[in-house]
Amino acid sequence: MAKVIASVPFNGTAEQKQQLLDFIAEHKAQKGALMPIMQKAQEIYGYLPIEVQKMISDETGIPLEKIYGVATFYAQFTLQPKGQYRISVCLGTACYVKGSRQIFDRISEILGIGEGGCTPDGKFSLDSCRCVGACGLAPVMMINDDVYGRLVPADVDGILKKY
Repeated sequence: MAKVIASVPFNGTAEQKQQLLDFIAEHKAQKGALMPIMQKAQEIYGYLPIEVQKMISDETGIPLEKIYGVATFYAQFTLQPKGQYRISVCLGTACYVKGSRQIFDRISEILGIGEGGCTPDGKFSLDSCRCVGACGLAPVMMINDDVYGRLVPADVDGILKKY
């Protein structure tokens, strides 16, 4: 079954835009300003959609291709929004050998999103990680700061219903 990354329409506010424009105006003349500007943009919007990247390009004169290259090179940046409930399934060795891939696949099936995806209502996003430091509870997933361990695929439905 093909996994679909659901797209959430960009809905930035005028206040967010002004906050970013003010920050860019204060910093764009400084050497090496692109990274702090992109970090601030992600802090403001939660992610770096093409609309925000274009705004940065227009205001700084830095080509959009360079901004996109930086955004896709560094793991700290995301081009997809994160949901109100951020689900992270550990696919590290201890979790993987105990079935975390099946947990991830069950969540993906229920929510209709794949790796890096966000549900259209903005409620859930789904990512994998390599270790959450709870190997003794393998397989593990987190929803925001809540940790769930010793999971089987049948547990997923009930856990998601809580949210």
